Amino acid sequence: MERLKDFLRIPSVSTKPDHVKHMKQCAEWLHWELDNIELDAKVMPTAGHPIVLAKNAHRPDRPTVLIYGHYDVQPPEPLELWTTPPFEPTVRDGAVYARGAADDKGQVWAHVQAIAAWQRQGKTPGDGAGLPINITFLIEGEEEVGSDHLETFIKEHRDELRADIAVISDTNQFAPGVPAVTYGLRGLCYIEVFLTGPDHDLHSGLYGGAVPNPANVLCELLGSLHDQDGRVNLPGFYDEVVPLTAAEREAWRRLPFDEQEFAASLGLAHGSGEAGYSSLERKWARPTLDINGLTSGYQGPGAKTVIPSRASAKVSMRLVANMDPAKIQGIFEQTLRQRCPKNVKIEFKQHGLSGPVLVPIDGITTQLAAEALEIGFGQKPTFMREGGSIPVVGLIKRELGIDTLLIGFGLPDDRIHSPNEKFGLDALHNGTRTAAALYEKLAKLRGG
Repeated sequence: MERLKDFLRIPSVSTKPDHVKHMKQCAEWLHWELDNIELDAKVMPTAGHPIVLAKNAHRPDRPTVLIYGHYDVQPPEPLELWTTPPFEPTVRDGAVYARGAADDKGQVWAHVQAIAAWQRQGKTPGDGAGLPINITFLIEGEEEVGSDHLETFIKEHRDELRADIAVISDTNQFAPGVPAVTYGLRGLCYIEVFLTGPDHDLHSGLYGGAVPNPANVLCELLGSLHDQDGRVNLPGFYDEVVPLTAAEREAWRRLPFDEQEFAASLGLAHGSGEAGYSSLERKWARPTLDINGLTSGYQGPGAKTVIPSRASAKVSMRLVANMDPAKIQGIFEQTLRQRCPKNVKIEFKQHGLSGPVLVPIDGITTQLAAEALEIGFGQKPTFMREGGSIPVVGLIKRELGIDTLLIGFGLPDDRIHSPNEKFGLDALHNGTRTAAALYEKLAKLRGG
C-alpha cells in the first residue's frame, strides 16, 4: 500500500505541459519498481510521453501475454471538490482516494504485485523462473490524451510486442461482490460541427428575421438527430448493428440492477433512451448519439442582442458491433449537409474514431479469465459489456493480430475522471489474486 501511495503521489497529468517532468518521473519510478521484481524494464521515448516496457525471461515453450496499462491520469480539477488533496493518497472507508487510484494506477499495481508474488517463487534468483508464462508489460503515458504516439510505437516495436493474448485491467466489476469479464465495448465516432452564417455578428433588431441565425439552425439540425422513440435519426445508422441475443437479455435481467435506484443515484426521476430497451441494454449494446458541447453567441453576464456569426457543437456517437466508425462519420456528415440551409456554411472536424469490440463468451481465454476471477474474488463472475471505449483494444488487434481479455477490478462508483476518485482495498487485493491466478490459467494456452 505504501508503494502504491508513492505511485499515486506523482502528478502524472499527461494533458498539462507543466507536468512533463512528472511524466518522466513516473515512468522512471515504474522502471525501478519493475526492475526490482526481476523484470527487464526500460523507459522508451516517444514523440510525446515515454512508454515503459518490461519483460521476464521469455521461453519458447510458454505462451506470451501482453499486459497493457497506463500511468497518466486526468487533471484533478475542480480541486475544491476533493475531500482530501488528489495527489495526497488517503485511505478511508475501505478505499484509497487519489487521482489515478482506479484509472489506472491501482489496477496496474495489482498486476505488478501479482508478478512480484510469482517471481518470489522462482528457484534461481534473477531468472524469472517463478512466472508460468512469458509476460510483456506495456505501460503508456498518453491514454488520457488519445494515445497519439502509441500506434507508431507498436508498429516500430512489433517484434518485441508479439504475444498470444493481451490483458487490460481498465474496466470494472459489475457491482460489489459481482466480478465480471467484460466481453464487449462500444466504439466511438466524435465529430465537431461548425456553422457560419453572416460574416460577423449582427444586431438582432436590425437584422433579425431577415438573415439565417447559425444558433437557430444548429438547434434545428441537432433536434433532428433523434426520433420520438429515442432512436438516432440518420439513414443507415443501424444497418450493421448486431442485435442482442435472447440469452444475453435474460442474463442481464438477472443482474442486481434496479432502474429506479439507477435514476435516483443520478438525481433523476427516471431514465430515458431508446424505446424497448433497459438501461443496461442501452448502455452496453445499443448505439447512441449525444451532444457533448454547444457554443454560440454571447455567453457573458446580462444581455447582448446579437445574431451570432458562428455556432458549433461537439457530438459523440457510441457504436456497437459491427458498426464502422468511418462509415458512421460519413453518414453523419452527409445527412447534416443535406439538412443544412444552403445560405449557412457547414464544416466538420473529426476528434476520434475507434471501433467497437465484441468477443465470444464461450472462447477458451474468456473462460480461463472467468476461472481466475472466481479464484480471486471467491465468486463466479458475470459476463458484461461496457458502454465506454478503449481504442487500444482495436489497435492491438489491428497491429499485433491478437485479442484482448478485459478483466477490471474497479467499481462503477469509483468516480474516475471526477473529484474523490477511489479504488477499494478489496478490489486491490482481490484483483491482485485474480491476476496471479490468471497467469497460471493462461499457461494452459500452450499446455504449460
